[in-house]
Amino acid sequence: MKRIGLLVCFLTSLSLYAQHIPLPTSMPQNHPRVLTTPDGKKETWALIQKETWAKEVFDGLKQRIDTYTQRTEKEPDWLLSRLAMYWKSHATDVYIKGENFDHAGGAKAPAPTVRYTGTRGTTATHGRPKLEDVVPYDDSDGNVTFCNNALPGRPLEIVHPAKTGRNIESLNCEILGIARDAAFLYWMTGEKQYATLAANVFDTYMTGIYYRNIPVDLNHGHQQTLVGMTSFEVIHEDALHIIVPLYDFLYDYLKVNYSAQMNIYADAFKKWADNIIANGVPHNNWDLLQAHYIMNVGLVLEDNKQYADGKGREYYIDYVLNQSSIRQWSLSKLANYGFDSQTGIWAECPGYSSVVINDYANFVNIFDRNLQYDLVKAMPILAKAVATTPQYLFPNRMICGFGDTHPTYLKSNFFIRMVQNAQMNGKKEQEKYFTALLKCLDPKAGQSMDEPQSVRVSVNSFFDEKPLVLDPSVQAGNLEAYVSPLFYAPNVSWLVQRNGMNPRHSLMISLNGSEGNHMHANGISMELYGKGYVLGPDAGIGLSLYSGLDYAEYYSQFPSHNTVCVDGISSYPVMKSNHAFDLQSCFPASAEPGKEFASVTYSNVAFREPESRADQTRMMSIVTTAADAGYYVDVFRSRKERGGDKMHDYFYHNLGQTLTLTAADGSDLNLQPTEELAFAGAHLYAYSYLYDKKMAATGKDVKATFRMTMKEGDDISMNLWMKGEPEREVFTALAPMTEGLSRTPGMPYNIKEQPTLTFVARQHGEAWNRPFVAIYEPSSVKEPSSIRKVSYFDASEQTLTDFAGICVENKSGRIDHIFSLSDCSKTVTYQDMQVRADYALVSNEYAENRTLFLGNGTLLKASGVNILADKATNVLLEKKNGEWYVTSSAPCTVVIGKKKVHVGTTVHSTLLFIQ
Repeated sequence: MKRIGLLVCFLTSLSLYAQHIPLPTSMPQNHPRVLTTPDGKKETWALIQKETWAKEVFDGLKQRIDTYTQRTEKEPDWLLSRLAMYWKSHATDVYIKGENFDHAGGAKAPAPTVRYTGTRGTTATHGRPKLEDVVPYDDSDGNVTFCNNALPGRPLEIVHPAKTGRNIESLNCEILGIARDAAFLYWMTGEKQYATLAANVFDTYMTGIYYRNIPVDLNHGHQQTLVGMTSFEVIHEDALHIIVPLYDFLYDYLKVNYSAQMNIYADAFKKWADNIIANGVPHNNWDLLQAHYIMNVGLVLEDNKQYADGKGREYYIDYVLNQSSIRQWSLSKLANYGFDSQTGIWAECPGYSSVVINDYANFVNIFDRNLQYDLVKAMPILAKAVATTPQYLFPNRMICGFGDTHPTYLKSNFFIRMVQNAQMNGKKEQEKYFTALLKCLDPKAGQSMDEPQSVRVSVNSFFDEKPLVLDPSVQAGNLEAYVSPLFYAPNVSWLVQRNGMNPRHSLMISLNGSEGNHMHANGISMELYGKGYVLGPDAGIGLSLYSGLDYAEYYSQFPSHNTVCVDGISSYPVMKSNHAFDLQSCFPASAEPGKEFASVTYSNVAFREPESRADQTRMMSIVTTAADAGYYVDVFRSRKERGGDKMHDYFYHNLGQTLTLTAADGSDLNLQPTEELAFAGAHLYAYSYLYDKKMAATGKDVKATFRMTMKEGDDISMNLWMKGEPEREVFTALAPMTEGLSRTPGMPYNIKEQPTLTFVARQHGEAWNRPFVAIYEPSSVKEPSSIRKVSYFDASEQTLTDFAGICVENKSGRIDHIFSLSDCSKTVTYQDMQVRADYALVSNEYAENRTLFLGNGTLLKASGVNILADKATNVLLEKKNGEWYVTSSAPCTVVIGKKKVHVGTTVHSTLLFIQ
């Protein structure tokens, strides 16, 4: 905890954003300088002699490349002739129509030019041949000779490039990769055959880039702003990542043997980088992917003064750091735009946020390694952003799934980069913090590699991927110290509540609106955790990611989320969305990690659904009743601003194979097949994705049980109790599979082949005075439900029509009365209890224990206990084994029996007295 506190103080004491980042005063003049330095050769040989894995990698590279050098001894052009080029036409101009290649033409260049790829997407009717089967100097009237994937044996056919997807890029990248590896072997050994192989390919390809022009979109559409020199997207100029280290390792050889071409190579690199600066998307992860290409070009070029146009190394590195164009922002500007200075959260969904943070962390490593420059010191927000990433975690160590996210375990690379940065720059506290965090999330981190085959046979294995050395004196941290009981990130409209991080017993809510990039139309959506799994998950992206019809019609829309859809029409733009919820009140306050977990948490958020012009609020709470037991409270209110409400549909999706729905007393609801919940009636297409629908019209309280069969027999259930209302219908249905979890290893059943169990409650008319009031509790066969009964009560005041009262009776003897109001200035009375608050909980006394909670309120009275405050506050009052403890967000007065205590603001639970 001390370590965490030191880093938090360190981060908050700094300005988190750099306005202008000065270039290093001196930069290396010799090559290589991208993956390594000239001194790296000695270090690499030492590594090969010392480490088995390094020798295995080197031998593997040599064995692979020797097969090609032997071939080129007999046929010097064997490899380079297989490059995808305009061998005959020497076409300078490339024309596309939207996302498809159309034709090439223009003036004939003095040398063959690089062929453009077929499509933006990967779908292809014709695939690339094996390298040995590629037709040398293939250029048949602009077409290519590729394999027909639809025919047995995949015979070669002459075909238009638009039918080949991105296989032209793939072919060239494979050949360039061989040349890069040969260049590395030449640098290491000095053996000329490697240089000859690499230089022939490099010279042919780079000369072909030099004489090729930027593609032209005949549709004059958005695609024109995205195209690269070799790919339909500047973020997929994969050849550039390969050819930069190729040039870097081969530089000294080229300077002697291809001296007349050196300016052509430099100009080709600059044309490539200038196009990436001119095109692309500046406000998300694209910008960093583009910046990485530009940075690599900058690193490999010489100083500005070496070029007539003055555009060399300093120019491009400064562009990455400080300069911005309309489609390429500097690292500083992008950080100012995307990172929340208070939370460190990046303004995209978790799946994309982790990519961006990883890219920034890799830039830190590039600056440390190549320029001996501490980018974290220049941009302190980067350390805070990396330190914040554990907030995405559910107790099973998987990240939240909102937006275009595939939930997975949190990547460790950015923690490694922070450790390396601290080690290189002598920052001990930073090193200790991130070492402890890394060991917490990846216990194997920093351990020696016993299995050589676990390391890729790749040039990068000697540099970027070489083993990490961690300080053995630093022990692994406790994950609970790196997350907050309640965490709110407004720039992505995301709020988390937790009662711990025990994978089996802890509970967690993830609430999200739609603010930032790669977001869905989902209103106030939730994910619920229980018994080791995200039982109430987000649906995911879809089989074809965000380019598929299932994404557009279902996965990105309201009915695929755990939310409320109004009149069957609730929707708004997805991807870059600007529809956040507002946090009205919560407990505890959103805080730095390492705070004390409370037995009661809650949040109350509000949202304006734009399509139906509906006002919605969602109050959610976690109530912990024992170390291994607790439940969720969900009160969702929804109504149209101008009235005329047709219906409000409450959707809840849960993992599992079986769903039962009965009245709360266990009686049959007589569910009948129905064609309701459909597109018919001018509703969203998403409704048509629901099937096997059954319905009952009932005002009864209901109970749904979702059951997930486990191989060992300890089946897991999510139990849902919901208050009945007049004019209500309840449904069971099957929805498309939970695509977001379909790639998750170790799931108890095949997620991809199992439709998602779905419960829907439809409230005809408004759902504000008749809100959706639900209790959720995870359980299993070995850890059965701790709730004996859920019932509901009304306020004594008949004017409080939107009040929700819930009584949860636990098998332990604990009875909780829960109060939810839409207006915290009003007073509600039930029996001997009186509340003026958004939310309140009053338990009875059992085994000398009792819990009382006042949420954003000024009054709570209940059998011998009074809580009073002058202004709305949050107060948690607990009796534990006869001792009274209090936590309060503002001054209040607590009266227990005859004892009256004035309480100040308390961050942690404080002992009041022993009764």
